[in-house]
Amino acid sequence: MTPPAVYKRVLLKLSGEALMGRREFGLDNEMVGAIANDIKAVVAMGVQVSVVIGGGNIFRGVSGAASGMDRAQADYMGMLATVMNALAMQSALEKRDVETRVQSAIPMASVCEPYIRRRAERHMEKGRVVVFAAGTGNPFFTTDTAAALRAAEMKCDALLKGTQVDGVYSADPRKVQGATRYEQLSYLDVLANDLGVMDAAAISLARENHLPIIVFNIHAPGAFAQVMRGEGAFTKIIEH
Repeated sequence: MTPPAVYKRVLLKLSGEALMGRREFGLDNEMVGAIANDIKAVVAMGVQVSVVIGGGNIFRGVSGAASGMDRAQADYMGMLATVMNALAMQSALEKRDVETRVQSAIPMASVCEPYIRRRAERHMEKGRVVVFAAGTGNPFFTTDTAAALRAAEMKCDALLKGTQVDGVYSADPRKVQGATRYEQLSYLDVLANDLGVMDAAAISLARENHLPIIVFNIHAPGAFAQVMRGEGAFTKIIEH
């Protein structure tokens, strides 16, 4: 018998790059579809799922600012990129008969709902996936911080960070042979050792709200559902 889900309500944080597949930029429909399949499997377990997606596959505010653009303006462009990714994920999920709502922190009534906390909670209670777009709606905050904020607002049981590797390592395992994977870390371990899982504001927000962060490989088929059952490879960040 399949073990039940460890968590009842979660937020999945994806980078924009996770949607690129092998492309240099933009969206790989096959990759978006694969992630949508994984989300569908978790919804089928009775888990309430919300999602935050970055926009780095289309535009990065930080790199825009580095090339001489006004930082706030560049960040707003990055937020708009996250809306494009959110709509792509909504389309992929709905093709798979998963009811989905996109809520944007920057109101754009023609394409999605504005972010309203209680409405988002209601959607999740009804079993709909809610994709939160446009970050926090403010420049100078990353989508990692937006993910921690929305997870706290939604009273999620855990924040899942889907990455390119199966957890947090002592060094980049794709570049450093023999890098060790941590099974469990504390929020302070991540901050003190500058492990780069998420930015400091996101880690601090998660810590204040006693929100476990689980880092796993989003590109391993079925890994999201495995983690929901407490199985497979991942790193858990909690207060020791």
